[in-house]
Amino acid sequence: MKTAPHSLREAAPFWMSLGLIPLVALAAARGAWWFLLVPFYAWFMVSALDRLAGKNTENPDIATPDSALKWYRAITLIWFPLQFAVIFGAIWYAPRSGLGVWELAGVFFAIGVMSGTVGIVYAHELMHQKSALERWLADLLLASVLYSHFRSEHLLVHHSWVGTPRDSVTARYNEGFHRFFWRVLRDGPRSAWRAEAARLTRSGRSRFHIRNPFWRYGALQTLMLALALSLGGWLGLALFVWQACVAIWQLELTNYVEHYGLTREYLGAGKYEAVGPQHSWNAADRVSNWLLINLQRHSDHHYKPSRRFPLLQNFDASAAPQLPLGYPAMTFLAMIPPLWRRRMNPRVRAWRRQFYPQISDWQDYNRHATPMPRAAP
Repeated sequence: MKTAPHSLREAAPFWMSLGLIPLVALAAARGAWWFLLVPFYAWFMVSALDRLAGKNTENPDIATPDSALKWYRAITLIWFPLQFAVIFGAIWYAPRSGLGVWELAGVFFAIGVMSGTVGIVYAHELMHQKSALERWLADLLLASVLYSHFRSEHLLVHHSWVGTPRDSVTARYNEGFHRFFWRVLRDGPRSAWRAEAARLTRSGRSRFHIRNPFWRYGALQTLMLALALSLGGWLGLALFVWQACVAIWQLELTNYVEHYGLTREYLGAGKYEAVGPQHSWNAADRVSNWLLINLQRHSDHHYKPSRRFPLLQNFDASAAPQLPLGYPAMTFLAMIPPLWRRRMNPRVRAWRRQFYPQISDWQDYNRHATPMPRAAP
């Protein structure tokens, strides 16, 4: 275990997300195919650098106080105003740019890659913290991609029911990404609403009580849509929605990879074993962990959700399943289901043999391990 570094120089690699902003500006200024620089940077260059830089398996000291992490926290705190300026600055610029509709679609595809690859990952980090400022920044980031319910679904459903049929964002074994994506779009908002309604009911309040965060979600998303319309007209509104769709697609690709095919043992009577390191796919690839602020140390995140990203611990193959490549490369592979299954299904089967040798017939097990879903309150 090493002492967590404190200085800006040591934290600087986690600021590599800032490199996306000038690339978006260049795409907006030049049009044509320049927007491809953004996915090239976020997906292909990072994946190539992972191969060169290797893996980082060192574990920082978890006793490091927040005061020593200020340069790490800073990038997550400044990101919303930067992303807000990029999205709405581009919407204002779009009708004045002279770019064609398809060129603008390319620019906002690039912005969606940025707001999905970086913005939602930072929102995920912020929503798990106790600070009111950080939670508000998470809400604002999610509203800027029209996916506010993700906070409720993630905190109240995913962390409780990951690896079980009750969690819509745990990808089932042999389920292709495209089927998974539409299932999550259908089930995720309903699951989030049921969780918030149940929480309010337990406290003796109506599901429509003002404390239901769906009121806040709706207000923030409406404000974002109204601002896009006022700055860019109907074109601006369409481009805003387009970047949000791209960002959501990026998020759900990551969700798909994180728990694909992994299940918790069913104990009967609607109960499951406790979440362990073996229920998340991990990657120790150095550069993609810089871009994604250690999201790939996912097992430790599920063990200690409020632990800040610089302090997340790495688990080796004896404790947690390992991906062959970092998330950027694996999410690209996930878009081609036959290639994904060829690469990942043998790993899921090996994971079953390693962690659950007592289960010989997984088809029969999955039939018996699927309890009836709880009725909405």
